[in-house]
Amino acid sequence: MGAKATFFLFFTFFALCSSFPVERNYVPCKHLVLFFHDIIYNGRNALNATSAIVAAPQGANLTKLANIFHFGNLVVFDDPVTLDNNLQSEPVGRAQGFYIYDSRNTFSACLGFTFVLNSTHHEGTITLAGADPTLKKTRDISVTGGTGDFFMHRGIATIMTDAFEGEVYFRLRVEIKFYECW
Repeated sequence: MGAKATFFLFFTFFALCSSFPVERNYVPCKHLVLFFHDIIYNGRNALNATSAIVAAPQGANLTKLANIFHFGNLVVFDDPVTLDNNLQSEPVGRAQGFYIYDSRNTFSACLGFTFVLNSTHHEGTITLAGADPTLKKTRDISVTGGTGDFFMHRGIATIMTDAFEGEVYFRLRVEIKFYECW
């Protein structure tokens, strides 16, 4: 009878403990702000372009864009990354990846890219992926992992368009908050 009572008390205690939500303290363990500069290939700037449309729905004409929202265009980029918003600043790495314009009715993209950092400040990679509803002031995407100084890190990156010059250049401010650091 004593073993049954002990088991019942243990089971009851376990059930009560698991029914209360665990309070989580969401304080970032690391914080970083980076800027990446995207110079879009327009058919005339091959020497300084850092991104290009590599797939387009309109007959694969890489200089003619799809409808006003660029729906269906796949863009690959290899952009310089700086610690401030000046394109002429010393780069601390590269942002390498792609974005796919995925809406017929508004500016929106699906992002997948990696910050490849190699400087005295940071060394390693940070991988990010998510939806980018471009017209919103700020957008959050997931930090899915990293290497080097960012080994096994996860968190949230808040993206904000910091500068936009038509279909020639844009700059993104990326504020990264890591919530899992190893």
